[in-house]
Amino acid sequence: MIHLPLVRQGPLRALGIRMLAALVLVLLAAFVIYADRDGYRDVNEDGLTLLDCFYYAVVSLSTTGYGDITPVTADARLVNILFITPARVLFLIILVGTTLEVLTDQYRNSLRVSRWRRKLKDHIIVCGYGTKGRAAISALLETGYDKSRIVVVESREVALRQAAANGLVAIEGNATRSAVLLQADVKNCKSVIIATDSDEASVLISLTVRQLTAGQVRIIAAVREQENAALLKQSGAHHVIVSSSTAGRLLGLTTTTPPLIDVVEDLLTPGQGMALAMRSAERAEVGRNPRELQTLVVALIRRGKVVALGGEHAETIDTGDMLIYIRDETATAVAH
Repeated sequence: MIHLPLVRQGPLRALGIRMLAALVLVLLAAFVIYADRDGYRDVNEDGLTLLDCFYYAVVSLSTTGYGDITPVTADARLVNILFITPARVLFLIILVGTTLEVLTDQYRNSLRVSRWRRKLKDHIIVCGYGTKGRAAISALLETGYDKSRIVVVESREVALRQAAANGLVAIEGNATRSAVLLQADVKNCKSVIIATDSDEASVLISLTVRQLTAGQVRIIAAVREQENAALLKQSGAHHVIVSSSTAGRLLGLTTTTPPLIDVVEDLLTPGQGMALAMRSAERAEVGRNPRELQTLVVALIRRGKVVALGGEHAETIDTGDMLIYIRDETATAVAH
C-alpha cells in the first residue's frame, strides 16, 4: 500500500462523524414520536412503547414504512410533515453521502498515486524510517534534494504515519520483498539507501535490489557490525557504513583528543561553520596542484576512486576530476 503525504482527514473519521449524525437523528425522531405517542395507532391497538417509537423512527427514516404504526391525529401528521419527512431526507443524504465520500476518497487517492508515478524520476528509495533513515533523509533535504523524489519503504505503522505526516511518500511493506520494491519503482530509481535495524535484513534487501536492477542502481547501506560489511558488499552494496565502529571511533576521539570530535561534528552538520562539499573541476584548474587553489581541497575523486593528497607525490587535477573541499557555511549563510 502506498501512503501519500497527508492532506486531509481520513475516511474513517468522516464515516464516524456521519454515523454519529445518523444515530442522533434516529434518537431525536424517536423521542419526538414518543412525546406525541397518543396520536399514533399500531395494529395491536395497545399504545406505543418507547421501543415502538424507536422502531417507527427507524423504519420511517429508512423509507421502509411497513404501515403497522401510523399517525392518526392532526398533530401527529403535522409532526410527520414538518419533522419526520425532512429528517428522512437528511438521513438518506447522510447514508448516500457516506458512500460517495468513501468512493470519492478512493478515486482521489488513485488519481494522486497515478500522478505521483508519472512524475517519479531519479528518485531515492530509503528502506527503513528509523533513526538512521530519518537522519539520511534530513541530510538529503539539507543539500536541497526534492522531498517529492524520496520514497520511504517501511513496515511499521507508526513510522509510516510519521513519514506521511512529514510530507514523504511511504510504501507499506517489507523491503526484502520484490513486489514492495517494484511498487517503489526500484528499476528507475537513482539509488537505494538501506537503513534497517537488522544486518540480516540489509543483506537481503541488497540482494533483492541487485537482482531487480541488474546492479545498475547504486546501493548505500548501514550495518551494525564490522564483520557484516564485507558480506553486504558481496551482496551488491556499493557503499557500506558501519554504524557501531564509526560511533566507537568517535567515542575514542572524544576521549583522547576532544577538539577533533568538534571538527568532525562541524563538518557533518550543514549550516554551521565548516562543511564538506563536492564539485567538478573547472577547465582553468586542470593541470594545477589542488593545494594551489583558494578552495581548501582535501581529496580528489577520479574515475570513481578517492585520490588522497598527502605524501611526497604531488597530484595534479585531471579533466573530469571531482574536488572534495571544505566550504565555509557561515559565509554562505551571511550571503543569503
